[in-house]
Amino acid sequence: MAGGPGGDAFGDMPFVIGAGVNQDRDLIVMTQRGTLYAEPNLACPEIDRFNAESVGLRYDAPSTGRRLVRATGQCRDRLAGEGIDLSAYNTTENAADFADLRTALGIHRWNVYGYSYGTDLGLTYLRRHPQGVRSLAIDSVVPPQIVSLPWTWDSAQEGIDTIFAACAAQPACRNRYPNLSRTLTQQVRRLEAHPLTVMTPPPAGGAPVRVVLDGGALVNLLVGNAVPAVDVPAALDELAHGNPERFARARAAGATPVIGEFAHGLTQSVACSEWVPGYSQADLLAAGRRAFPGWPDSVLAQAPQLPFQHEACRVWNVPDRTRVQRVTTVSNVPALVLSGTFDAKTGARWGAYAARTLFRSTTVLIPGIGHWVVPQSPCAASVLTSFLTRPTAPDTRCVAGLAPKPFTIVPALEKS
Repeated sequence: MAGGPGGDAFGDMPFVIGAGVNQDRDLIVMTQRGTLYAEPNLACPEIDRFNAESVGLRYDAPSTGRRLVRATGQCRDRLAGEGIDLSAYNTTENAADFADLRTALGIHRWNVYGYSYGTDLGLTYLRRHPQGVRSLAIDSVVPPQIVSLPWTWDSAQEGIDTIFAACAAQPACRNRYPNLSRTLTQQVRRLEAHPLTVMTPPPAGGAPVRVVLDGGALVNLLVGNAVPAVDVPAALDELAHGNPERFARARAAGATPVIGEFAHGLTQSVACSEWVPGYSQADLLAAGRRAFPGWPDSVLAQAPQLPFQHEACRVWNVPDRTRVQRVTTVSNVPALVLSGTFDAKTGARWGAYAARTLFRSTTVLIPGIGHWVVPQSPCAASVLTSFLTRPTAPDTRCVAGLAPKPFTIVPALEKS
């Protein structure tokens, strides 16, 4: 079960195969309703084109929000005009599709693996369709009973703080980059007041593009792991000394999306019916202030990775489904709960939170890894494969020897 919501599960197959899960068993991958190759496909080229342009705009400016909402409305109008019922694209229906697939294939029992939004989906699937589930493995956990826009700030704080704490635990990093939390606050405030505009080539190559770095862009690059965690202290130090190159190149990567590949329509239908209702923009801002006191309100008013979502949901206009979706999954089915300590999208503590009511679960925390653990950690991959063999007693011995990788150390720079 792929992430997003809106990601292409077929595109994830090399990562799952690379983990070795199909060495001695069949691997079944189904693309979720509305995603690439599904009919209909809820792709939004309008939003893709906005995203490409947005790297040259202030991240959290009201004018940027208006452009995003306009693109969202254009996509909605086009899909609705094709006769698509956007309210049918939700986690309940998504889970029912997987239950139907098992029946159609005549499989008595199977193991289920999901990451990111796929954990929200997997937990919903287990709650609503427990029959036939031999085991559930969830990676980078989104508990359906807790996910909301304010929740994103909690995860961002946990992931970023854990990276900084890991630097402080390495003498070379601690000595070279002291007070990273203060440095980040200074740079968020500085860039929000005085955004940087630079021309930089995208990481994949090509002509330089115009990139704007404001405080919101900086935060979202960190939350999105756009700069590898091992490089974050160096990147912040360079930024503080007048060299924004690492962050600028990471932001430039957004200038070249594959148009029509990601199903933004599924994102909007799930987020607007299940994640956004029940919490106001004031609630979101309050959560941001708790997580990062001293940061500008213009940054904290936008949920990490989901900017201007309240406004977008007003135009997407799907019914509130929180009553049936914000429900805790309680189960005795064997479960594996995987989290990475550097995950700023779905904070690691939410894996343990979900595991509290999965009574035959094994919780594994992988140090120094960000979002979507299995493809990044050979240890996590081996734990997963052993779990599939012995769901109640996976081999977790490799975890004990793990530690975050050494952080990048660059020569000290004079402030320009």
